[in-house]
Amino acid sequence: MRRFLILLVLVCAGCEPAAEIVVEEQAVRPARIFRVSSEGVTVENQFVARVEAAQTVDVSFEVSGPLAELPVREGQTIDKGTLVAALDPTDFQLAVREAEVQLKLARQDLQRKQKLLADRGISQSVVDDAQALHDLRSVRLAQAREALEDARIVAPFDAYVARRYTDNYANVQAGDKIVRLNDLNEIHVVASVPESLAATGSADQLIGAHAVFPFRPDQRYPLTFRENLGEADAVAQTYEVTFAMPPPPNLQILPGMTATLELEMMAAEGEGRTMNIPTSALIADSDKRFIVWIYDPETQAVSKRTVEVGPAVGRGVAVVSGLANGELIVATGASQLQNGMKIRVLGDPLTEL
Repeated sequence: MRRFLILLVLVCAGCEPAAEIVVEEQAVRPARIFRVSSEGVTVENQFVARVEAAQTVDVSFEVSGPLAELPVREGQTIDKGTLVAALDPTDFQLAVREAEVQLKLARQDLQRKQKLLADRGISQSVVDDAQALHDLRSVRLAQAREALEDARIVAPFDAYVARRYTDNYANVQAGDKIVRLNDLNEIHVVASVPESLAATGSADQLIGAHAVFPFRPDQRYPLTFRENLGEADAVAQTYEVTFAMPPPPNLQILPGMTATLELEMMAAEGEGRTMNIPTSALIADSDKRFIVWIYDPETQAVSKRTVEVGPAVGRGVAVVSGLANGELIVATGASQLQNGMKIRVLGDPLTEL
């Protein structure tokens, strides 16, 4: 009987309503937020480059004769229009004078025959022949004057005299090289890039280009893209690209010098187009997968998401998949968060690592 009463008491006690469990509201945690961005993801490349002049001209005469003047020197900078070389003008001046006399005689003969034609003393065909001879003498005079002008060479632009091919007073033929002139008002930096970059890269992806010279390793000179060669080198299978820069003050950059070409380009779509986030934003779950906490600015709450990561990048890590451009993630304190927890954002969202 006693055992029955004890059992009855226990059963009645079990029928009483359970005490209500009160869950204490979680505190709002402060956190820094990082804005994910696929923009500005860049690839940096370095190439060995060489310096070339914007223009290189080997000047020569279009006529032959003895060289009478060669006032320029190698390494000299000359202005546009400066005399570079001149032939002895004597023979050319005599040719002009002879052509002038012949034209004068042809003109007098034509005028005389035109008068006779008016008096019906000769036929029209005789006047036509005189007119043709006059025109021929006029052409000969123009050719003689042009030859006289061609006996002088002047600089076609502000130039740097790179080389003299002959000495003064030598007898030169038409087409012989006299002097090499370089236009250094703009300096070209030329490099050979691999076919992979030529195939996937474009001028639109170029963010910045700089030249570094071995004699000024601490100075980076900005470059402007000019052109790229459309044919590959037959041996190296590389493509030449050309960049330009103004001549730096107090520094003489000459053709043939070497430089390092530094290119910063936007990563090609679908290749290297990762998103870099702070390392502190990543945590590992029980299955050893990497997750981040996504922040919703409307609810001020966080939710976890699995991401696929790549190699470390500087102070951050590359995320290959799992994040979208512009999303907000928790940058610090990720290990202290729980799903649905609200946070208080400290300052503006971070955009740089």
